Amino acid sequence: MSKDTPQRLDPTAIVASALRIADAEGLSAITIRRLAQEHGVTPMALYRHFRDKGDLLDALAARLLADIRLPEPTTAPWDEQVRAILAACLDALRPHPTVAGLVPTRILLSEPGLILVERLLALLDGAGYPPEQATEIGSQALCSLVTLVATEPGATESTDPEIRDYAVRAKRAALQALPPQRFPHVLAAADALTICGDRDGYYDLGIEFAVAGIRGIRPATRTTG
Repeated sequence: MSKDTPQRLDPTAIVASALRIADAEGLSAITIRRLAQEHGVTPMALYRHFRDKGDLLDALAARLLADIRLPEPTTAPWDEQVRAILAACLDALRPHPTVAGLVPTRILLSEPGLILVERLLALLDGAGYPPEQATEIGSQALCSLVTLVATEPGATESTDPEIRDYAVRAKRAALQALPPQRFPHVLAAADALTICGDRDGYYDLGIEFAVAGIRGIRPATRTTG
């Protein structure tokens, strides 16, 4: 059997390999050639499943969206249900900070993404927000989650423990060297600015910000044609 035989390739396994590489080295490390080498085939074999790298990135976003375990609809207030959905999104995005940014622009390309959007829009519609406003709110809420994941203090350092520890200590030292007369509050918060001491608290606060912001926005006046 030729090593290019399509049956030997599982698209799910290819996406899993791409996700592992991206988590460890970033999206730029993903190439068709490298994935082909990982699976013992030629690049042409991968092109039978993915037209190009863009198609592969679409599949990566779909993988993250499929990992979201949406809670079942309940009779709880709409904002509590929105909070639960955002928390479910974060659970899926947190392990993959380098890949999370693919999701917002590709959310409508897969069924899991469409289901997520439908759930959010339905809740916001029930709360009185018209479709256009609800769409903007949902989009910005999702982008805020991606930003939380991508900018968690200390999370963007190397995955190598020694390199990461060195980078964190260097960043903390740089902050602590600032003149205290000019930056007293930065100095007091040097540890918190360097690395996230309470990761769950960090993300819980982010969700509360998002939900409180949505609640604080008055639904736009609906117009009838």
